[in-house]
Amino acid sequence: MARLTKVTISWAKHFWLSVLSSTIAFTIGGIIVLIIGICIVATLVGGSSTPTNIKDNSLLHVRLSGIVGEQQADNTLTAIIGTDDATIGLHQTIKALALAKNDDKIKGVWLEGGTLVADPASLQELRKALNDFKQSGKPIYAYADNYLQGTYYLCSVADKVVLNPVGTVDWHGLSSQILFYKDLMAKLGVRMQVYKVGTYKSAVEPYTETQMSAANREQVTAFLDDIWQTYLDDVSDSRNIARQELYSLADNFMGLARSVDIKNCGLVDTLMYKDEFTDMLKKKIGIDAEEKLNLVNPETLCALESQTVGDNKIAIYYAEGEVVDMPEMGLATGSTIVAPEMNKELQRLADDKTVKAVVIRVNSGGGSAYASEQIWHNIDKLAKKKPVVISMGGMAASGAYYLSAGADYIFAEPATLTGSIGIFGMIPDISELLTDKLSLKYDIVKTNALADFGNMGRPFNPEEEKRLQAYIDNGYSLFLKRVADSRKMTTAQVDSIAQGRVWTGKQAVRIGLVDKLGSLQDAVKYAAAKAKLGDKYTTVDLPLLKPWYAEFMLDSSAEKVYSKPLRAVLGELYEPLQIMQSLKNGCRVYARVPYIINIK
Repeated sequence: MARLTKVTISWAKHFWLSVLSSTIAFTIGGIIVLIIGICIVATLVGGSSTPTNIKDNSLLHVRLSGIVGEQQADNTLTAIIGTDDATIGLHQTIKALALAKNDDKIKGVWLEGGTLVADPASLQELRKALNDFKQSGKPIYAYADNYLQGTYYLCSVADKVVLNPVGTVDWHGLSSQILFYKDLMAKLGVRMQVYKVGTYKSAVEPYTETQMSAANREQVTAFLDDIWQTYLDDVSDSRNIARQELYSLADNFMGLARSVDIKNCGLVDTLMYKDEFTDMLKKKIGIDAEEKLNLVNPETLCALESQTVGDNKIAIYYAEGEVVDMPEMGLATGSTIVAPEMNKELQRLADDKTVKAVVIRVNSGGGSAYASEQIWHNIDKLAKKKPVVISMGGMAASGAYYLSAGADYIFAEPATLTGSIGIFGMIPDISELLTDKLSLKYDIVKTNALADFGNMGRPFNPEEEKRLQAYIDNGYSLFLKRVADSRKMTTAQVDSIAQGRVWTGKQAVRIGLVDKLGSLQDAVKYAAAKAKLGDKYTTVDLPLLKPWYAEFMLDSSAEKVYSKPLRAVLGELYEPLQIMQSLKNGCRVYARVPYIINIK
């Protein structure tokens, strides 16, 4: 009886512990949902509290901290969780500079340097907008505790460049490092089977080699030198320092120099603590030391612009990220160009009579060859109805160049990475891992010779390899034809500058792959002229961005929420993880640049 009582008590104890733990879990879950709900309501309510005007003696405050993207993301969630890796909208910032240029209440710009992640072409485009702002006669002031090289390149345009008394300027030149995985995969029993066209198509090298090929080293050296020369020219003009002197300073690695030496060589104008800098700003714009600075951020300034959308519209479609056949899921996913979604939007734009021209802003290293062909087809159809202009951002290469070939005209920045016209297929052979290391055994019955094509228990046989290479060759021939028809060349002429080679925008103009160097704004003006709109038009941005809470409620929300922290933890290993993610999603034939072009 005592034993039965003890068992009953024990069962009751476990029962109530289970009930208690479930109640606690339910309560915690409810609290999380409640917090999210409160944040959503706060966001909705707060969204209507935007100031209705700009105060006199204001400064446009541009924080150069975070990741520069084509479009301004909703950073509400980033602010809530307290991280500083917000997405900075490149074109919203450029638009804010244009508005501030003509606003009498805004007396200048404060560039506050931080940890900025941006490609060279985006820095060039933003720097160009800052130079345009200076034509108003209003000053630009730059301050940072420490200037990273890209941030310094941007801030060197300022009228006064200020550094913290114990800060640094990381001026060291450009480099590009590639990580190779061949030996690691061999230890795991994995070998990558590669089929490609293009001497310079080096995307596969990290998985098949242990160092750069001669061809890859040649192309990386060429585009790094080209971009670095632009950096030297621009900083030399702004800071009045000879190019050779800037080159020598980079050789001396100024990131470890004393701040007083950095000032003496002319990289910065003066050394101040931040509070001293803000006091100086107050004097410059004529407000009392006790008053607070009136700071306006780019988002607020753009939100105050009154815009009437009429029947003469130019649509700006932002195509950013990997070109994929379908939406991708996973913790290492980022921005993607999803072919079915983009094609649907292109078809809608073709039928919209109020849209007179379309500018497609491309920032992508390519991806699925099949998806690129489908998007090319829809751009080509759209271009038969109305002007279609491509504006290339940091990168528009391989599959991204493929789809761009359907447009009427192509603009690029000098530092845009483009070209990389080539195709490859990459399929992992994990038979050694499965059969030797894990001791799995395979047996098979088949009706036809190639019925077990792609069997994981063995590598491809010679007949399968022959057919795969022929498939890749056909894809390359089609790629050449698309480009040749667009650029008014022969396929032989395209082939001579293709072979997977990456070119800068400046180089691409010389060889005929790009029509003109210019910004997104230049592309919009050209599209308006082609559509005979004069200056009587408005622009609309597509695709429409969802608020953060809408994204949070979608199936892919967890990946979007966790991707930035994951990037921070993994660092340079984040993008290789993205690549392996895409490999398992079914795409096996790629039109893509070398997977990770890492310029530092």
